[in-house]
This record gives sequence, C-alpha cells and structure tokens, in this order.
Amino acid sequence: MTIIRVGCGAFITDGQGRLLLVKRRRDPEADHWGLPGGKVDFLEAVPDTIRREIAEELGVVIELTGLLCVVDQIDPAVPSHWVNPVHRAHIVQGEPRIMEPDALSDWGWFALDGLPQPLTVSTKAALASV
Repeated sequence: MTIIRVGCGAFITDGQGRLLLVKRRRDPEADHWGLPGGKVDFLEAVPDTIRREIAEELGVVIELTGLLCVVDQIDPAVPSHWVNPVHRAHIVQGEPRIMEPDALSDWGWFALDGLPQPLTVSTKAALASV
C-alpha cells in the first residue's frame, strides 16, 4: 500500500532578513540544511503542528504570518511522497537551540544569498516561492 505523508515547515526569518535553517541528522535528506518542521499527526491542524515542532526542535515560540507554498515532494525511486505546507514565521519568544540532538546536528541564521549547502528539496522549493 502506498502512503502519502504530510509534513510541514516554517520559513522563519529575523529582522535582518536572515533565514533560520537546521541541519538534519536523519534520512530523508540526512546532512542537508532545511527548514525546521516535521510530520503532521492525525487530527492535528497544520499550523498547530508547525508551532509544536518548532518548540520541540528549537525551544522557541513562533508566530505564523501566512502560507508561503505547498511542496509536493515525490521520489519514485524510494518510493516516497510527502506534501509539505510551508508557512512564513518569526520568533516571538526564546532563542533557538538544538532540543533534539538525535534529529538535528546544527542550526543557524543565514542570508538568502549565502545559504549553506546542500539544501533539502522542500527548502529549495520554498526559496523559489519567495
């Protein structure tokens, strides 16, 4: 049976126009830099998932400011299909830190013209929507 999964991410920017990215430890896309976020749980609204995942991963509270894009991440070779809504956001409380060291190895603020590589598929798609 083939399953389509729903993930979500936050395009978190600061007052200087920088983007917050995290470096993944796990597959899919281990050792890639990407938007923080995660898997949507059954009966959980996407905005609630985004806020929960960011708090769990980075220990901050965010405010969502609108839907940026929806990424259709399809990889027939695996096979894998994820649908990923990405929302714009900013931090309203706390300073980012790695809260899940088994899932994330690093984080940082990056200028849009100086992003680390490699980037996740979802992150590239979100950047194309900016």
